[in-house]
Amino acid sequence: MNSLGTPCGLHEIAERIGGGQPAGMVFKARVPTGMHFSEMTEEKAGSGNLVTSRILWLRGLEPGINVGGEVDTYKRYVYIHGTQREDRIGSPISAGCILMRNTDIIELFDEVRTGDPVWIAP
Repeated sequence: MNSLGTPCGLHEIAERIGGGQPAGMVFKARVPTGMHFSEMTEEKAGSGNLVTSRILWLRGLEPGINVGGEVDTYKRYVYIHGTQREDRIGSPISAGCILMRNTDIIELFDEVRTGDPVWIAP
């Protein structure tokens, strides 16, 4: 908790959110806002990452490493998701989430299912 780091180890896809939404849709609290990220003012978007296009919510599977207590991936709301900051992909700019280009997360979303394993290497 509060590390802002991406949790390592074995996870599963706990929830798939956003199927059928248009590319670039902004989500707040996992609910589509009805706005594309290009429609967001800087004041609304802020300087951080928006959660866009699709959400794959992760659940850790390794007690004491990524599930339970202060190290629980699911309770930290760690996702794989799209971002309006595609130019920053590969830079450490999230609060633990794995960021993808919007077209890539939509493609991945269509290929995976709830319960599919996800390995996050250190």
